[in-house]
Amino acid sequence: MYKGQKITVIMPCLNEEEAIEQVLQRIPEFVDEVIVVDNGSTDRTSEVAGSLGAKVIREDVRGYGRAYKTGFATASGDLIVTLDGDHSYPPDAISYLIEAFLHLDVDFLNTSRFPARDRRSMSFMNKIGNLILSLAMSLLYFCWVRDSQSGMWVLRRSILSGMNLLSDGMAFSEEIKIEALKRNRTRFAEISIQYSSRLGETKLNLWRDGFYNLWFLLRKRFS
Repeated sequence: MYKGQKITVIMPCLNEEEAIEQVLQRIPEFVDEVIVVDNGSTDRTSEVAGSLGAKVIREDVRGYGRAYKTGFATASGDLIVTLDGDHSYPPDAISYLIEAFLHLDVDFLNTSRFPARDRRSMSFMNKIGNLILSLAMSLLYFCWVRDSQSGMWVLRRSILSGMNLLSDGMAFSEEIKIEALKRNRTRFAEISIQYSSRLGETKLNLWRDGFYNLWFLLRKRFS
């Protein structure tokens, strides 16, 4: 519990054996529930996560969004914190983010990886791609978002029931922010965090995922 709020942390994982132990060891003690959604790993991700006290859920249908939907369906916390299992987002910043969330009195707090403090954490092309997608989302939905692709958020579990989340893939990250932004009663804010180089092999396909996410933005806006 943190100031009367039950906290759930959700992490989607696909072959993150190399990083998951370090991530889980840095989760603050006040977190009530840690859910690792194993999205079809072929390594020891589930075994390592379970040995460190995480609740491991297997979701064999591949997809970033699919993993999160499975995790959300199981979560019991008042507040949900998300992050990747590859050690790129800072688990020990969770208390700072929740403090900001409560101070700002919002329903959805997005983290921005920009300005990037660690130049090795993201390639130049990834930075350009993120800028294009964030600008496109901001123009389409008339609300400036610095990092539409960030994977670390704090949100009230209660707002999920009002969201129409369609994507099972990487576009889920931008879609959940769109759903939060377009609802007048949902209070949205954004705050910068330290982003680091991931451990292990990347699952992102820069061109395929980038063009798909741009297409998804357009389709969701005008469908």
